[in-house]
Amino acid sequence: MHKPGLLSFLIGASFALSSPAMGQQIGPDPKPRPNVVVILADDAGYADFGFQGSREFRTPNIDALAREGVVFSAAYATTPFCSPSRAGLLTGRYPQRFGYEFNLTHAPPPGVDPQFMGLAREERTLGDHFRTAGYRTIAVGKWHVGSLPQYHPNARGFDDFYGFLGGGSTYFAERVKPGTIERNGQPAKPSEYLTDDFARKASAYITANRDRPFLLYLAFNAVHTPMDARPEDLKQVAHIADPQRRRLAAMTLGLDRAVGSVRATLRELKLDRNTLIVFTNDNGGDRVGLDASNAPLRGTKGTLLEGGVRVPLIVRYPDRHGAGTRRADPVSLMDILPTALAVSKLPAPTNLDGRSLLDPPPTGGERALFWRYDNMAAMREGRWKLLRYPDRPAELYDLEADIGEARDLAMAEPERLRAMMARLFAWEGTLTHPRWNTGTFWSQEDVRRYSEAYVAAAIAREKAALAKDAGQ
Repeated sequence: MHKPGLLSFLIGASFALSSPAMGQQIGPDPKPRPNVVVILADDAGYADFGFQGSREFRTPNIDALAREGVVFSAAYATTPFCSPSRAGLLTGRYPQRFGYEFNLTHAPPPGVDPQFMGLAREERTLGDHFRTAGYRTIAVGKWHVGSLPQYHPNARGFDDFYGFLGGGSTYFAERVKPGTIERNGQPAKPSEYLTDDFARKASAYITANRDRPFLLYLAFNAVHTPMDARPEDLKQVAHIADPQRRRLAAMTLGLDRAVGSVRATLRELKLDRNTLIVFTNDNGGDRVGLDASNAPLRGTKGTLLEGGVRVPLIVRYPDRHGAGTRRADPVSLMDILPTALAVSKLPAPTNLDGRSLLDPPPTGGERALFWRYDNMAAMREGRWKLLRYPDRPAELYDLEADIGEARDLAMAEPERLRAMMARLFAWEGTLTHPRWNTGTFWSQEDVRRYSEAYVAAAIAREKAALAKDAGQ
């Protein structure tokens, strides 16, 4: 009577032992999931890298990465300053959609509740997506998307965090204010020049997680002010006569060395061929504070001109797909998240504004990109760029013919201007109200930065102050 039941049990047990669990493959072990390393520079000039054409600054390690990857010559940040740009990269969405329109300041402006100053809790980050998929998620360096507990990296998808929460720090270990650097909420002391310290910690995390897939978000504060350069690096760029450009070149040399050391760790551990590596910058180069070069672009950090929002971008795929090529179609830092998900064969949410860079450039309708902060806004559609100001008429530029935005075509193309303005207004209708405002100083300062005369005067003041500090 019980034999049929016993036979069924034995057949079922045999099937369970010989069959793969759900999601597993039959036969040899599947190829390990790719690792993801996103490296972010801070305030660097668009033209201050060898792969971007600089003959003044030496960046051999970053240039080597460019030769192995795809260089995107028309890549854009979502805003022209640090904090909301990082929010756009981390979420794959326009930060204005969730009220992240302004930079984070050291102290809340009058009338602003500090509880609102950070990346909205309902938004999922790069860390959230990859931790859910079983990756070890690591953030090293500058955070700057919220310093209260609910915005801490460990609360926003990252298993490990080493770095600082705010917008800047000195670079020399002995000068770093106690409590600035932390490891998972506990105070930590950097052991060396901060750029090298971050690279060393990143390499240590890679080594510790060599046997499992990991996501590393390595956000350097280099080359953001203060202009702290190692004496050893200054000696290597002594041929640069201008003292400010010389310091910036030395800091860039340190950034390049740090990128090289992280890549060396990946190679030594034989992880290099199975790792997606992205290198980019958070916004346009800071000409006012650093005298960074954004040539041939007009503008600086803080403006919606090309020099404020266009950034270098290298994507080096695990299989070196497209190595050594350049793409000129407009892309965004919002595209990094969906690209990383696609390379890792993970599903992408439907609410992302970013697109996978594995996809070819659109051949039908031109992709439109939008920007807004305060009363200023911009839009790029194909070759055309619209700029809307609070204090002057809108401007229109043909970027393919005029990358330096020198010839305003608004009067010559009224219908195009009107259609783009309507599309910009429609996009703004999908946004939410800003969670905070940084106050009147930065609103006025960012408007002033559209003036080349103002920028030139500000650069001259910085050079004079630097020379005075150096006793020159």
